[in-house]
Amino acid sequence: MNYQKNYAEFGAPISPEKNKVMGGTLYLVATPVGNLADISSRAVKTLSEVDFIAAEDTRNTMRLLSYLGIQKPLVSYFEHNKRSHGEMICERLSAGQSCALVTDAGTPAISDPGEDIVALCAQKNIPVTSIPGACAAILALTLCALPTARFCFEGFLSADKKDRRARLETLKTDDRTTIFHEAPHKLRATLSDMCDILGSERKISLCRELTKLNEDVHRTTLGKAVEFYKDNDPRGEYVLVIEGAHESSITIKNDLSSLSVEDHVEHYISNGMSKKNAIKAVAKDRGVPKNDIYMIFANN
Repeated sequence: MNYQKNYAEFGAPISPEKNKVMGGTLYLVATPVGNLADISSRAVKTLSEVDFIAAEDTRNTMRLLSYLGIQKPLVSYFEHNKRSHGEMICERLSAGQSCALVTDAGTPAISDPGEDIVALCAQKNIPVTSIPGACAAILALTLCALPTARFCFEGFLSADKKDRRARLETLKTDDRTTIFHEAPHKLRATLSDMCDILGSERKISLCRELTKLNEDVHRTTLGKAVEFYKDNDPRGEYVLVIEGAHESSITIKNDLSSLSVEDHVEHYISNGMSKKNAIKAVAKDRGVPKNDIYMIFANN
């Protein structure tokens, strides 16, 4: 399909100036999470007209560009080179070139190093604009059959068991629907910790292969999910959408807040948290800055 030729057919005409690619600007371009037909006409136009493209994995991006019939210079930009390559990209932007930043799939700067280059551009007064499109977290949220009016995004939990459990403890009484990303090799351990800390009856939607032919949304409880993956191997990248805390959990949080600060911290330490993470959890429970809790211990 000739995307550029059929650009006007995607919707109501938009002023060409609105979509004009400007020199010296970083464009955050959302790309499909699975189904290549989800690419937007504006994204295609931007990728076609920028001076160069910064990609998380240049091989993956080359496949997308080949599908679209686009040839552009590519530079890599990912977690392990973001400092040096971020500066290099900003130098080229400052010199008047335009750049499209893409991740392997979805929206750049969401749980990926794109957030760092956006911050760097802000420091250097380099214009940044975003070309909207697919986002795996939002896709999963729309499919989860859980409340969507209030939600939070946690991305990937730590691979370290202690840190992972400490983070889950801070979410134990949060009544918002919560979204996580997870890799298949970590899924069983993550589900086990979620079940222990959040409760076996907490509802969860496990979403994988989103927008692809084998799209799968498994709606169940944490307890049943743990049992399911004892006999079934996790496959593909997952988005986990978990029900918010029930009223009983929030009551427990309020009961904890009635304790002294010292006893409140000790409660979390006795459940396996480090003192540092326990202090953070207490500050969150009480709705105060964590430094206020630190000061109480510093003065005792």
